Amino acid sequence: MTTENIHFNENDRIFYNDGYELAQSAFQQGFTKETLFAAIESLYAAIDGLNDSIVALAKRQKSDVACFNGCHWCCHQAVFANSYEIHYLSEKIKEKFTSKELDALIVRSNAKHTKTSKLNEAEILNYKAPCPLLDEGSCSIYASRPMACRIYLSTKLETCLEFYNHPDNADNYPALIDFPLRAGQMMNEGFRAALKKNEIETAEFRLEEGLHIALKNNQVSI
Repeated sequence: MTTENIHFNENDRIFYNDGYELAQSAFQQGFTKETLFAAIESLYAAIDGLNDSIVALAKRQKSDVACFNGCHWCCHQAVFANSYEIHYLSEKIKEKFTSKELDALIVRSNAKHTKTSKLNEAEILNYKAPCPLLDEGSCSIYASRPMACRIYLSTKLETCLEFYNHPDNADNYPALIDFPLRAGQMMNEGFRAALKKNEIETAEFRLEEGLHIALKNNQVSI
């Protein structure tokens, strides 16, 4: 997506440019898997730092963010990730998981992909099934999780529970904080734009779809 296709406000432009410059740094250093992954890690560190500030501010205002590693209600819904995120995630999985754990993850990813690939957009957004990476209520690769997982900050656990139990309830939606959602989106848009400028095409996948391809068929490129 080019800047002409995005409606910017001042904050949007800042975060878009941050993402763009981070991706550009990979090319300035000589584009390799290592420089790309370093740029992705810097991207994630930037949004994590922003989230830390938001959480700290919420605590000072007696309005705590309800999310923490181990609260897994949002880990049953649709998650979308860019191909460079899937590439990074799959490599981190291969580094961390034993062959037995990897085989089990592939089975779970394939099973969810088989189901969600048959759903239309509306059905996917309301479909609930555990993320293949969920292990006893916690993310098994938390430090390497995609941007979409990092920017999903809710202030009311009960709204997440209601969305999990009754996703078709049009009167309820998780009480998400808008600022990190927009910031993460803009940073990813900038990152993708820099890759495209350097003739690197990207795509978006459902998480289980990307894992199905990357881990089983080893076909996802950046």
